[in-house]
Amino acid sequence: MTLSVIIVSYQVKYFLEQCLFSVEKALQGITEGTEIIVVDNNSSDGTLEYLRPRFPKVRFIALPDNQGFSRANNHGLQEAKGRYILFLNPDTILPEDACRTCLSFMASTPGIGAAGVRMIDGSGQFLKESRRGFPTPWVAFCKLSGLTALFPKSRYLAGYYLGHLPEKKSHPAPILSGACMWVDRAALDKAGPFDEQFFMYAEDIDLSHRIEKAGFTNYYIADTTILHFKGESTRRDARYVKLFYQAMAQFRRKHFKGFRSRLFNSLLEIAVWLRVRLAPGTARTTTSTNYDMILTENNDHSFKQMIEALEGPYRRKRVLIHAGASGSAVGSPSAEEQGIAITMPVRR
Repeated sequence: MTLSVIIVSYQVKYFLEQCLFSVEKALQGITEGTEIIVVDNNSSDGTLEYLRPRFPKVRFIALPDNQGFSRANNHGLQEAKGRYILFLNPDTILPEDACRTCLSFMASTPGIGAAGVRMIDGSGQFLKESRRGFPTPWVAFCKLSGLTALFPKSRYLAGYYLGHLPEKKSHPAPILSGACMWVDRAALDKAGPFDEQFFMYAEDIDLSHRIEKAGFTNYYIADTTILHFKGESTRRDARYVKLFYQAMAQFRRKHFKGFRSRLFNSLLEIAVWLRVRLAPGTARTTTSTNYDMILTENNDHSFKQMIEALEGPYRRKRVLIHAGASGSAVGSPSAEEQGIAITMPVRR
């Protein structure tokens, strides 16, 4: 089998519905064999009851409790048979050419271990975490203190997001996003799966780093663009800063020793102090359900065309995405705003 797609879900049944329709379209034409595995972290919103009859070819794994991103992905990995693994968030939309483009890139790139892709949010904005640098103590300090946000193109202050590199050109990237992470099975066999001590955040940083330590090279692929409704899964508030800090502290304890560990910890403490006290109110989270329009995927409008429209005429608009055969439409106007989901009549 060529490809296994593993999706971990929790309380996002309508976003997952759109994601699955797009993944099934993206897998068409790959004749060597593919599979989709959904691992549900004990959602209480009726995810499995709603989606199982709609996607009979998808393998659903129901966990008895919320085991976190890493452990749930590893459950899926134990069942996966593909030579390549795609770890994918449920709040993503793939264009029809995404899988063929990425599989071709991986198959033709010697020494590749893992790959990420160019991502945009629901308003068409480029998501800078599509590719990242290794979080040295200085890089982590700049990220958490807000310096990276103030100087997003600086080689020295924006190393966390590799802000000095072009977003529309493929290149090596040490750290990839777990929202859409392609991994060669051989790299996973050597580096190991996700480290289950990471419940939320930094698990993709840790796996990316271990893959490169195992002798492989990670890449950012700019030849395809996916939609990631990041606002649905990430809140840019004080809790986010705390959780991210805790995850980075775990990463520091695992990968840094001696003086570098103490330096890392000291810089993180200073960065969090600066972020909380000097930049209060930077988070902007809203639960507004207003939207401007609905883009519908059908015979005349592909997922790829809808993603391109978000970067073009509908940039910064409040747009919902609707797979024509689905019973819902979803959107997330920005990385700071919570997702919008509405029910829709199913097209017969």
